[in-house]
Amino acid sequence: MPIIVSEQEIDSLDRKILSALQADGRASNVELSAQVHLSAPQCFRRVRALEERGVIRGYRAEVQPRALGLGVMAYVSLNIDGGQFGRVREIEADIRNFPQILECHTVSGDSDYLLKVVARDLKALSQFLTDQLMQVPGVDDVRSMICMEEIKAPSPLPVGL
Repeated sequence: MPIIVSEQEIDSLDRKILSALQADGRASNVELSAQVHLSAPQCFRRVRALEERGVIRGYRAEVQPRALGLGVMAYVSLNIDGGQFGRVREIEADIRNFPQILECHTVSGDSDYLLKVVARDLKALSQFLTDQLMQVPGVDDVRSMICMEEIKAPSPLPVGL
């Protein structure tokens, strides 16, 4: 899927569409076109173009983790063993295969990666970290920060910044 090269490719109508879809991804094309003051065919073409260019990456339901019995959220910093940097792509592939890892980012600072991890409880988190994540060849140091309370839920991207 292509990635947007420049924000200049996103005009004010596209921004209105993106803002409206982030607020309600289930809006019909007719509802969306009325919100952004475009004809339905024009709106449809713009949404399709945003999807094809990779600006819109998908549509999904936001599910409450506790409803699925997932009571623990943690951020985990991970370092790669200095002698294993040749295995970075393999390590990243392993990370992608763990369903407990919701997000993974390379970061600057003391860690190589920051992961967002979900688990049923603290015991399950501990088992995942020690029995699975730390067993990945090349993973050297793993440190976790348990989320105590969600102050702000994931938010729509600010399309006007």
